[in-house]
Amino acid sequence: MIAQTALPSLNESLASYVLRVRQQLRLSQQEVSQIAGIHLQSLGKIERGLTKRVNQKTLKGLALALQVPFEYLDALSKGIPVATTTALKFCPSCWMPGTTPDPMWIHVRAQFCCLCGTQLISRCPSCDEPISSMKFRFCPFCGSSYKAQPHLEKSHLR
Repeated sequence: MIAQTALPSLNESLASYVLRVRQQLRLSQQEVSQIAGIHLQSLGKIERGLTKRVNQKTLKGLALALQVPFEYLDALSKGIPVATTTALKFCPSCWMPGTTPDPMWIHVRAQFCCLCGTQLISRCPSCDEPISSMKFRFCPFCGSSYKAQPHLEKSHLR
């Protein structure tokens, strides 16, 4: 689960956010760079604010290493407010566990899947806790699956 303090502050830069979260996790630059699959020097440049553009692969690696949603880092790197991207929503029918959600699902105004029409979810269907990571297929609070279970007709249950 993402700690409340891991949320980016208003007007926080990518550099200060990465540094703050790394320090909160008590990880060294070496550990983060290894987990993220990036060069140590690249991480140092990001933390010092010397990198103006960060590619998607680097952001995904950093999100994994820092245990934060990719969307946070992506928004910070683009200089857009994180508040518009913080709702992790996905289609319980189309989503494949362990993958990032389709960008169309995360859009602030999106309510239904553009592929199948199913209502998008942002909370656990069983316990109503907010979904904080798309990394896992089960809710860390109640253990229920996020993925929609196929319903069997009564004729198939015999």
